[in-house]
Amino acid sequence: MILRLAILAILVAFPAAAQQVVAVTTDPAVVGPVPIEIMANGTVQSESVVTIRTRVDGQITQVHVVEGQAVRRGQPLFTLDARLNQALLAQQEAQLLSARAAATRTQLDAARYQSLRGESYASQQRFEQAQADAAAAAANVQATQALIAQTRLSIEFASITAEVDGVLGALPLRVGNFVRQADSNPMALATITQTNPILVQFNVPERWLPTIRRATASGHPVPVRAQADGDTETPVEGQLVFVDSQVDVNTGTIMLKARFNNDEGRLWPGQYVQVTLAPAVEENAILIAAAAVQMGQQGRFVFVLDGGVARRRAVQVSRIVGDRAVVRGQIAQAEKIIVEGAQRVSDGTRVEERPVTGPGRSRVSLLESRQ
Repeated sequence: MILRLAILAILVAFPAAAQQVVAVTTDPAVVGPVPIEIMANGTVQSESVVTIRTRVDGQITQVHVVEGQAVRRGQPLFTLDARLNQALLAQQEAQLLSARAAATRTQLDAARYQSLRGESYASQQRFEQAQADAAAAAANVQATQALIAQTRLSIEFASITAEVDGVLGALPLRVGNFVRQADSNPMALATITQTNPILVQFNVPERWLPTIRRATASGHPVPVRAQADGDTETPVEGQLVFVDSQVDVNTGTIMLKARFNNDEGRLWPGQYVQVTLAPAVEENAILIAAAAVQMGQQGRFVFVLDGGVARRRAVQVSRIVGDRAVVRGQIAQAEKIIVEGAQRVSDGTRVEERPVTGPGRSRVSLLESRQ
């Protein structure tokens, strides 16, 4: 009994001795510019998909490419048999020589009858007939030249080339197949899908529309990052190029498109990617470790290390960026926010800071780390 009274007297005289000191780790708050980032899921789309079909009839004599090959604009793909058109061209060129000779003769006749009419040796009717014959011969020359141009174009069409840079799909037809331009349902010789540059389509909630419109109206590029699942490299950098003209009333979202330089082929049409849109920068934002934020009856809060004592501070979380939280509250630059051990303390608890083990947290803002 006497021993219990002695211990109680000591606790009353020295209350701090009875209070347990909790070991914690901290992470300093960072106040500065932080990008406003909007996360979304997107789908990679090609800017152009070109279906290759024949414009003339003919048998395939050569296939210059293989399936899945990357091709350049103007590169030969197929060659069709053009011997019939080449023979037709020779015939038309001979007809042109004959038509020109006839045109020269009729022009000379018209000039001769004009002089004879002036000397009253030829009638007006004969002169007019000579003029008509000369005009008809000249028109025949022009018609033959047009036929030659058409035949030469048909011969040119027999060499089928790529219309855009891209990647070939499957090739359903091989050497020996006969293709017709006038088929009711002509089979495609190939499909070329443009992969560089490439688009990513994604949707964001309509509440972000005013922020996005202000960003696009500023005239500065709006940065967008995209990364496919399983891709361990840094995200591909692009920029916003399209904002849909209306909000989808069924989903409450707005459709956007971003264009990416895809030299390395990291984005592939039809692929699902994670998209990060950064339409603006929030100045003087408070950035703390997301793990430090706790939820109480009166809302969210954190503990700040203040002279060896934990002090509770109410905060409002604006958004989460990775493992960091952008908050509003009475938190100053470089204040130490308790992360590990925060669940074991209360307002006024004595704490002891211990060093952080493992990979250290970033001490700079996200904007600074990306510059």
